[in-house]
Amino acid sequence: MRQQTKHFINGEWLESTGSETIDVINPATEEVIGTISSGTEEDLNKAVKAARQAFPSFSKSTKEERIHWLENIVEGYEARKEELVNIMTDELGAPLTVSEDVHYQMGIGHFKQAAESLSTYSFEEERGGHTLMKESVGVSGLITPWNFPTNQVSTKIASAIAAGSPVVLKPASKTPFAAMILAEIIAEAGVPKGAFNLVNGSGSVIGNGISKHPDIDFVSFTGSGSVGEKIMQNAAPTIKKVALELGGKSPIVVLGDADVEEAAKTALSNIMTNTGQVCSAGTRVIIPHAMKKEFEDKIVELLPTFPVGDPRKEGIATGPLVSKDQWDTVQSYIEKGEKEATMLVGGTGKPEGLETGYYAKPTIFTDVSNDAVIAQEEIFGPVTTIIAYEDLDEAIDIANDTVYGLAGFVVGKNPETLQYVASNLRAGRITVNNAETDFNGPFGGYKQSGIGREWGDFGIEEYLEIKSVHGMPSS
Repeated sequence: MRQQTKHFINGEWLESTGSETIDVINPATEEVIGTISSGTEEDLNKAVKAARQAFPSFSKSTKEERIHWLENIVEGYEARKEELVNIMTDELGAPLTVSEDVHYQMGIGHFKQAAESLSTYSFEEERGGHTLMKESVGVSGLITPWNFPTNQVSTKIASAIAAGSPVVLKPASKTPFAAMILAEIIAEAGVPKGAFNLVNGSGSVIGNGISKHPDIDFVSFTGSGSVGEKIMQNAAPTIKKVALELGGKSPIVVLGDADVEEAAKTALSNIMTNTGQVCSAGTRVIIPHAMKKEFEDKIVELLPTFPVGDPRKEGIATGPLVSKDQWDTVQSYIEKGEKEATMLVGGTGKPEGLETGYYAKPTIFTDVSNDAVIAQEEIFGPVTTIIAYEDLDEAIDIANDTVYGLAGFVVGKNPETLQYVASNLRAGRITVNNAETDFNGPFGGYKQSGIGREWGDFGIEEYLEIKSVHGMPSS
């Protein structure tokens, strides 16, 4: 049981000014595994004040200092790998292999990439008659989601440190402990006091407080579209800069020459990894009519190779959903899908033998119309839809016919066709034939999937302001 009811403010762990707490639940056992403080407005004000006081010196730190801090964080991260992997499995329900190979690796990867990007990044350049300067945006408020306890936290913090922008972080209250370990790593790395602060609590108090706070200059949020809209409204009175990474309903466009087995594996891995709780997951599989029956048969055949169960058992690919609320949400979408389409496999309720824990049956719908609720709304669970097309332009139209534009996937063989589809998908990141992730490649969405970009040098620039200086004497 973790009793961690303090906030990290100005380089030390401080007791909350309030007495309310939040229980953290292990979704595989439904048991309380720890308690955090439900922070107050006063707690937040202390953290913002510390960040504001740190800003003048932290924003003027050198590239070499920032690279040194980032590299120290990487060393600290590596030293606490086992602890991070285990706590993410406990608080999120991710299988141990997923906690290690996905969550841990993505977290450390962002700090490594930020240091690498910073080494060649120029904060000043001459442009004809003026000098262009890039300076810290100021105090940055970070609000992160529960589905990736290290990835989203790390990419934001790494970019902020690289830019010299002090931060106040509110991690998700469902999965706070990985972020609290990171706070200890950052402190040990020598990052100046006040440059990193962490306040736990509810979205209604701490999240709203961050987006409204007059002394916070920039808000970076990852989460739902409805909350992103609220953050924009909160930020408007102070004309605060905002970056949003929101929802997705990403297409997987399968070409006529694709290997059917590889296409089926791609579709299943998108909804089974992290129990489908991935904003960029491909959840609309768009396939040629001629391939439909073969593809459906292959999906049914391969689904057992992604076993659902206790995340601490060897060989498990998919754990529980993060909470009872999320389980209920997924169940409601499966019920809607049963009325809108043909259920190929799955259904409501829990898998046999998994009565304890927030486990859901992997569910595949076919004969889906793209205007169906299950094809348009983000489900955030192990549920996917199969939509058939006649020709490639129709496939692209279907793929783009959604309010989202976070990611897209293309599976096939012909290079020209792959390029044609990739260039015509309206989304911020396109993955062709399961290409490896590049931590330097910008991540973010079109349309209602968000504003701004994270990862690599694009992520650093979110935490910078641009100044042009005219008439500067040459040195």
